[in-house]
Amino acid sequence: MTERLLVKGGRVLDPGQGLDATLDLLLENGRVAQLGKRVPARGAQVVDAAGLVVAPGFIDLHVHLREPGREDKETIFSGSRAAAAGGFSAVCAMPNTDPVNDNAGLTRAILERAARDAVVRIYPIGAITRGSRGEELAEYGDLREAGCVAVSDDGRPVTSARMLRRALEYARAFSLTVIDHCEEPTLSERAAMNEGPVSTLLGLRGAPWAGEAIVVERDVLLAELTQGKLHIAHLSTAAGVDAVRRGKARGVRVSAEATPHHLLLTDQVVKDSGYDTATKMNPPLRSDADRLAVLEGIRDGTIDCIATDHAPHTVDDKNVEYDEAAFGIVGLETAVALCLDRLVRPGLVELRQLVALLSTNPARVLGLPGGSLAPGSPADVTVLDLALKRRVEPERFASKGRNTPFAGWTLEGWPVTTIVAGRVVWSGMRG
Repeated sequence: MTERLLVKGGRVLDPGQGLDATLDLLLENGRVAQLGKRVPARGAQVVDAAGLVVAPGFIDLHVHLREPGREDKETIFSGSRAAAAGGFSAVCAMPNTDPVNDNAGLTRAILERAARDAVVRIYPIGAITRGSRGEELAEYGDLREAGCVAVSDDGRPVTSARMLRRALEYARAFSLTVIDHCEEPTLSERAAMNEGPVSTLLGLRGAPWAGEAIVVERDVLLAELTQGKLHIAHLSTAAGVDAVRRGKARGVRVSAEATPHHLLLTDQVVKDSGYDTATKMNPPLRSDADRLAVLEGIRDGTIDCIATDHAPHTVDDKNVEYDEAAFGIVGLETAVALCLDRLVRPGLVELRQLVALLSTNPARVLGLPGGSLAPGSPADVTVLDLALKRRVEPERFASKGRNTPFAGWTLEGWPVTTIVAGRVVWSGMRG
């Protein structure tokens, strides 16, 4: 039976096609079939998008789904529903599971579980090194064949320059991107937040901005040496942004992402929140000068993507002293609304650019399907209501995680429908 869905009368915004017009979008058998004025429904299910923005499905390049091994924190089932509720039609799953996703068998098991439990597309990322221990490269050919779209030891930096060089060379042979968590561990050892006046005032050990910048500089130089493809995870410092910018100017194959929390918050929130452990993440929230530099990196194209670094934890992981709390926050269900309300609405970022940062560019960076609404493209769609106002209510999250510093924020502009392969997988209430 033919599956047809007509998204009718929305403002279709597709940066890849340079398209911004009120159109009907016909999806058929999992693909975009037609874009045009007054497309006949002919028995199709109709989604009324009048007054709404219709964009290519959003893709999150940086998500921790915790399965296998820490299903108490998140599962593919719960995480994929959180993604759909946040407007994401696809997510890339980081390999720091238990066991680490460093082999083809585990990759296939993750994809089998995703086929059964997920409502969005799940793209596994394999480990750079076996067990993410930094000692021996994983088998990239096997990982690629099993379905991995990139390699990363995220959560752990690749401390050996020689190892990262070999990773970039090896990954290049299989058209894989190396995603690195840039942190000099001897400078950030036992750090709980950013090093600066606030950490001094609070008496907390801090991680200096230089710890990130040193490794970003190294990584960019090694990508230049090897001509490998490098992606910098969660940039948080002015110096790191500058290193990527200079690398791009030299033609280095480097891309980068930033998170909403590094774009919107600073280390001051640790003090203002009274040591709320929902403000503890790695990389830590930085100074306002760093935050503004990251924002400028978004605006001038140095930073290619916005990703959540969705990191769910149990209450017990966070309900401890700040020094002892786990790093990370959940982000799938708040990222789009935060960007719409705090970046687009005040005019800091254009809506077209935000769609590119969340859809077109992530697809390009990792060579993923999607990121476009051109005929023949995957029928993955995110629908936005720019006028809808809602409060961030963690108790209503689809994710198992509740660890967010944005609880209680009222935001204007939310995703209201997520479509994957031509099927509505999540629909929220319109305003």
